[in-house]
Amino acid sequence: MAFFFERLKTDGSTQARLGRVSTDHGTFLTPAFMPVGTLGTVKSLTPEELVGVGVEILLANTYHLYLRPGHETIERLGGLHRFIHWERPILTDSGGYQIFSLGDLRKISEEGVTFQSHLDGSLHFLTPEKVVEIQRALGVDIAMVLDECIPYPSPYEYAKVSTERTGRWARRSLQALREGDPALFGIVQGGVFRDLREESARQLRDLGFSGFALGGLSVGEPRNLMLEILEWTTPLLPEDAPRYLMGVGTPRDILDAIMQGIDLFDCVLPTRNARNGSLFTSYGRLSIKQARYAQDDRPIEEGCGCYTCRHYSRAYLRHLYLSKEILSSRLNTIHNLFYYLGLLKKIRAAIDGGTLLDLQRDFLRQWDADDDAKEIAET
Repeated sequence: MAFFFERLKTDGSTQARLGRVSTDHGTFLTPAFMPVGTLGTVKSLTPEELVGVGVEILLANTYHLYLRPGHETIERLGGLHRFIHWERPILTDSGGYQIFSLGDLRKISEEGVTFQSHLDGSLHFLTPEKVVEIQRALGVDIAMVLDECIPYPSPYEYAKVSTERTGRWARRSLQALREGDPALFGIVQGGVFRDLREESARQLRDLGFSGFALGGLSVGEPRNLMLEILEWTTPLLPEDAPRYLMGVGTPRDILDAIMQGIDLFDCVLPTRNARNGSLFTSYGRLSIKQARYAQDDRPIEEGCGCYTCRHYSRAYLRHLYLSKEILSSRLNTIHNLFYYLGLLKKIRAAIDGGTLLDLQRDFLRQWDADDDAKEIAET
């Protein structure tokens, strides 16, 4: 499949980059945010609604689609794009996060990972080569290598063994590629240890992947440590390839990571929080369940152009949430994704115009990161 990354502009005061990724299913600008559609759907929204809020690339999950409905089924039905009625680019995670999140249901060996299905208890064995094969069958635009997302905290020796094995899996993944396969991204691991992170980045850099991801972050480590790891690692990655920070994060995290040279993001926060009644705005987060909104006729945020804010009041959204109506999830998700994608659009414009530091100053003046973290923990 076609894949090309072009750096259009760099910010003179930070490491931020404005770029463009071209694929067989269209182009998109970076920095970019990918909504999480694990099972081939962003919960509660149609593909047309995703396009309407500005989504240009979608993330799905190899492990989950392999289990249900099965990659062979999707391939027979014309590939994932046709199966889910999505004509724009798709990136698939490899299942490495499930090695972390389903720890009681898997066993790792040099050859691969044995999973016990969380659906029916059946056993499955995934190798680096098998994961490439699955993503080939899905027909996605960007595929990820099989890796282990190292838990936090982990001892140095565990992280070292895991990181070295992830590097060997990356080489095997490249060797499994065929002509016409999706672009393949390597994943930098290493836990919270600088020497392991730097060595992992150097090894992957020399292998010639189409892009590079930083994995094993946002798994419980302090935020400052995550940013420090980016500072160690990002400069070691090629400038002519996209850099993807997996599973991150809050608007503040995304802005800070962009300023360190990251191009791609995915996170469940905007969609999961929407279903929990927590709504993102330019001044922080609003919990629609609160009683003070019971008779509030204002939109979620004045001046927001999303469908939800143009048509519905806080009072009605609170009523829907408390009534457990499906429409609550839909309208809240539309707003949160519109906010995230709008923020990325503003950041891209600021990089292009040389005003990124001004945007950061204005953002920090309004956004209270400590309150944000507290509310996320409570929802």
